[in-house]
This record gives sequence, C-alpha cells and structure tokens, in this order.
Amino acid sequence: MTSDVHAPPVNSPRKSPPRSPRRARRGQAMVEYSMINWVLIVGLVVGATVKIRWTDDRQTNVIDLFLEAYQIYYDSFYFVLNLPFP
Repeated sequence: MTSDVHAPPVNSPRKSPPRSPRRARRGQAMVEYSMINWVLIVGLVVGATVKIRWTDDRQTNVIDLFLEAYQIYYDSFYFVLNLPFP
C-alpha cells in the first residue's frame, strides 16, 4: 500500500527575498553622505584651529579673529549707548 499523504517538509532555511536595487542605492547614498559630512567637519575644525600668519607680528586662528570681531561689535554698542547726547 502506498499512501498519497505528503509529510511536512523538513525545516529548511528560509530564503530572504532579494534586496531591491533601490535599497542598495539608498545605502550607498548614506555612506557617501556620511563621508562628505565627516570630511567637511574635520576640515572646518582643522581649518579653524590652525594658526595663520597674517603679518610678521600677528599670528592667530579664525576662532580668535571671530571673537575679536565680536568684542569690537559689542564695544561699539557700549560706546554708542554711553554717548552724552540725548
């Protein structure tokens, strides 16, 4: 006697569906975006902290120049507010 009943399949590893090309491109775009951002951030940090020789007696970095400009801006407001004119 032969039976026509089929036994359930043995646990076979599930195959995941193939990745779509759009997903692969999105991953590549994220890697490129991260690399570009890293290069820009490192470049700005290094560029802002390197001392530049502006003249023979003056050597400062960009952050110091920005702080100096802000101090001059703040002092000009203080000067104008303390003028003796009404």
